[in-house]
Amino acid sequence: MKKIFYTFFASFLFTSILFAQEEIKLYPNGPKDSNGFTEKESLMRADFVIKISDPRMYFYPAPKDNANGTAVLICPGGGYLGVSVINEGKLEAEWFNKLGVSAFVLYYRMPNGHYNIPMEDAQTALEIIHKNAKKWNIDQDKIGIMGFSAGGHLASTVGTHFKNKIQRPAFMILGYPVITMNKALTHLGSRENLLGQSPSEKLVKLYSNELQVTKNTPPAFIFMALDDKTVPVENSYSFYKALQANNVPAELHTFDVGGHGFGMRKSGIPADKWPDLLETWLKNNKLIN
Repeated sequence: MKKIFYTFFASFLFTSILFAQEEIKLYPNGPKDSNGFTEKESLMRADFVIKISDPRMYFYPAPKDNANGTAVLICPGGGYLGVSVINEGKLEAEWFNKLGVSAFVLYYRMPNGHYNIPMEDAQTALEIIHKNAKKWNIDQDKIGIMGFSAGGHLASTVGTHFKNKIQRPAFMILGYPVITMNKALTHLGSRENLLGQSPSEKLVKLYSNELQVTKNTPPAFIFMALDDKTVPVENSYSFYKALQANNVPAELHTFDVGGHGFGMRKSGIPADKWPDLLETWLKNNKLIN
């Protein structure tokens, strides 16, 4: 009985928190393609949503008296199985608001082997933000993307696979990201959920984002912990090196202690410092005052 009550209370609290913000459907009439899920979306735990098939984002507008026109689309992580929407979404959005930045927390569809679907959702979200930029007091030249873990893979995919100006984020913020699909270095769960169990070598290379960097790739701020046992640190290193090789401005910050999935929650560890470093980077790049 206690377990049932806890589950109900967690779901109620979770829903109440999210719907305090404006919900924006990516496809009001439903998406054209399916990710193959027949089960309903559900909570694996109080802040982790799985089996997403109804893509949407939640808008956290910057206070009008503090807004600077910058906006960021946040892609929570979760191994392409689900999304950690509090620790890697809501908390960051509220932090950005304090800096005058508008934020959007993206509930992208889980690929379930349909590798194109998460990128399609993120690109659609960026297009919606661009389309409504004037109404939302957003500068179209200051719309960036942020992602954690597998969400970092999604964010770096968007930052390297764009086909037009609207799809190109102005900047990338990547927290302990999955970058490569190289089996020896990737997070295997993310790879399998995104590409399936036996992807072609062509597909593996296409979604190994360290191989997709060009001189037109947007600037990046990357952070991770050296004791990360989930996503090998070579993911961040390889992407940073590729950015440097193409003369793309980038910062990489490493912390001795942090593990994986530390997000925005303070734990008394070195990795707690990343928001302060990010704030400085945003100021140096004239994204905040």
